[in-house]
Formats: sequence, C-alpha cells, structure tokens
Amino acid sequence: MTVGSSDSVHYEEYLDTMKGHANTAIDYVSDKISYFGGGSSDIAPSYTWEPNFYDEETIERLLTTLNTPLFPEGDVNKTSSSNVFKENLKLYRDTMSQEIDEPQVEGLVRSDESSYNAGNAVPATILSLVMNKDLNELVDSIKQLEEKFNSKFNYPYTFLNDEDFTEEFKETIRQFLPKEREVRFGKIDAEDWDIPETVDKEKYKHGVELLDSEGVSYAKKESYHNMCRFYSRTFYKHPLLKDIKYAWRLEPGVKFYCDIDYDVFKFMEDHNKVYGFVLNLYDSPQSVKTLWRDTIEFLKESPEYINEQGAFDWIKENMQKSVNFNITEGYSTCHFWTNFEITNLDFLRAEPYEKYMDYLESKGGFYYERWGDAPVRSLALGLFADKSQIHWFRDIGYSHSPYTNCPNSQKCDNKCTPGYFTPWDNLEIENCQANWMKYSMTDEQLNLYYKKT
Repeated sequence: MTVGSSDSVHYEEYLDTMKGHANTAIDYVSDKISYFGGGSSDIAPSYTWEPNFYDEETIERLLTTLNTPLFPEGDVNKTSSSNVFKENLKLYRDTMSQEIDEPQVEGLVRSDESSYNAGNAVPATILSLVMNKDLNELVDSIKQLEEKFNSKFNYPYTFLNDEDFTEEFKETIRQFLPKEREVRFGKIDAEDWDIPETVDKEKYKHGVELLDSEGVSYAKKESYHNMCRFYSRTFYKHPLLKDIKYAWRLEPGVKFYCDIDYDVFKFMEDHNKVYGFVLNLYDSPQSVKTLWRDTIEFLKESPEYINEQGAFDWIKENMQKSVNFNITEGYSTCHFWTNFEITNLDFLRAEPYEKYMDYLESKGGFYYERWGDAPVRSLALGLFADKSQIHWFRDIGYSHSPYTNCPNSQKCDNKCTPGYFTPWDNLEIENCQANWMKYSMTDEQLNLYYKKT
C-alpha cells in the first residue's frame, strides 16, 4: 500500500512540529529525571534522542516501507511458507551448532582483574516483578544467576510487587544473598497497576471473552493485563529505579546454563547498546490484532520518531507465519521475549517511547485485547532504535519453558544441548531468530562470538 498525499504531513506544519520536538528534546536532556515526581540524579543519561528532520519525500518513503510486506503477497503460499520455515530452521540450527566464546571485543570488564573497581560499576540492577507466592521459584532463579554472573559483579536486586512483600519473603531473600549485596523492595502504586478508569469495562469484558474463545492465554486474567501494561509503560518510572540506567529482568523459575565472566552491563554501555535479548519469537496474532494499525496511525502523526536504521524487515516479514501477518494487518508478530531482557532505561524515558506509550494507552489495547509488553517493546525498539543497538546475547544460556537459548560454548559445560530451542516439534515454527539474523544483523555482528584466529 502506497501512502498517498493525504497521509503525508504538510511540510510547514511538520517543521513547526519539529521545532516543538527539538525544544522538548533540549528540555529532556537538561531535566532528565523529572519523571520521578521531583526526584533528581547527577547521573548523565546514557541514551538521548534527537529529532529527525525528515522532508516529505523521506516521510512518505518510510511510511510506505512500513505499510509494505517484506515479500510480495503473490509470492506467499503454503508451499513457499513451508520452504522458508525449513530454511530458517536450518539456518538457526547451523548457527547454534558452531562453537562460540565471549564477544570478541577489547575491554571486556572482568571481576578478577586488578583494574576492576566495583565503585565504577554501571548504574544497573537485576529487576523482578514478583508475588510473595513466587518466593521458592525466585530463589532458584537467583541462585543460578548468582552462580553464573552476579557473585562476580555484585549488582543490586530490585523487587517490585503490587502488594506488600511479607517479612518472610524479604528475610528469605536477604538470608540467601551475601550481606554486602544491596536489595530493594518496592510496592507499585495502584494507579500504575490497576485497570485505568478510562477503560470501558463492558468493552473489556466482551474483548476478553472473545480472546478466550480464540484460545489466547491469560485473556481473562486481569492481573496479566495489568502486568503487560505496567511492564510496557510504567515500571521504569518507579522511584527505586530513578538512578538506574540498565535493568536485567529476572523471572521466577528460569534457568541459566553458562558462566558469564564479563560485566554485561558494562558491555552494553561501552558498545552503545539499548537492548539485549536471548529469545526471539512470534506472538499470538489475536492478542495484538490492532496493535500495528494503531502504531501506524501514531507514526503518521509523529514520523520524526522513526529511525531510518530500524529493524523494518524483521517487523514486516510475512512468510514463515503469514497468518500472523494477515490477522494483524501488517505485523510479523516477531518480538523479543521480555522475560529476559537487559534494557537501557533511558531509551524508555526518551520522548519517542513515552509518546508511543501515551498513544497506546489512549487506545485501550492492553485491556480490549491483550497487548503484551513483549510486542509493544519490540515494536518500539524496531521503529525508534538503530537495529545495531539491539544485541543478541548469544552466549547466555537461558531457558524459560518451553523455549531455550543454548550456545555451543565451553562456558556451558554441557549443561544444555546446543541449538535446542523447544522440546515440542510443533513449536519450532515460533522461533523468529533466523529472521533477525537475516534481516537485522551485519556480518560483523554474526561473527562477534567466534574466536579470532
């Protein structure tokens, strides 16, 4: 679909808009921590956004690209989709079978080196949104992460809950961790967690009934909708995170298989990464049926937020699961599985993401459908960030049932099977990582983990 002149922004109006955004960007940089209700920080932002002054021709080209399937519709059929899936499966397995090491870059920070200074660590935290009943599974996750990574680097933990943590929960966590490890416990404000008053309750009820009839998981669980909304648009504004630049999300009941002997937060900072992931999947298209349509409307209103180096092909891929693309009217549903994510919170605090969240909030899709934080975050990253700033931590062995990222690395000590993605053959098609490799990674990035000879 070509964007017609009626969809283009009038140039003079656009320039006026951009002047306003430029002023906003200046205010943003100089008044960085104003989101936290009067809190302040001396920490400079690690990510700043600058407005893109696109002319009308560029705007039309970008919007046309985002409205065009990666593959011509006439080329998509059952046979071609099956062939692409087989090719992608082979690419993924062949790639994962190759032995890798740590990122082959200079300056990896290690805790056992004399130059290491814990006082110069990155402002970062390991973040968990949990309930009191999650304690046992959470302790198991922490135990593994401490063994594989954090016992070497001593980053603090931040635990958030929509209810008060019990004393048993807090004491168990404190007893399990070393005394010197900083641990923070926080409660989420009701206005940040509960279903907003602006949501039409009858429309919400009808929507979840429909989703449930279509087999969408957690459709009728209000707390799940709340969680998706919170992790999309609110968590990074919590007062406990006001001085934090990077957050590593940790879930109860996950597994870590491989030793991580370098500071991943410092790697993110030194190499200008805004996001790190390990798993890349397709989503349930019914849960995000109108998300792409609403996103396109937002981009028409605010094209200056689009990054020309975004991961557009990954978003617009329409071959492996063409049904997903058709149901969502233009979105592959590929997304980073956010139960593991390392996020530069300043990217989320910047104007493009904030305005996008405000727009999505006004549409109500977190409740009328079941927009997840994973597709929402992934679209924001794919549209507003340079794709080179998004990093696949290929060397981190990780599992959240039913999916696994297992590298062929001596640091895993045969704790998992290289290339093993899922125990169920019918779920192999849900893997979108081959598309990310093909459309969003350079040769340098693909070769980053191979030992140099």
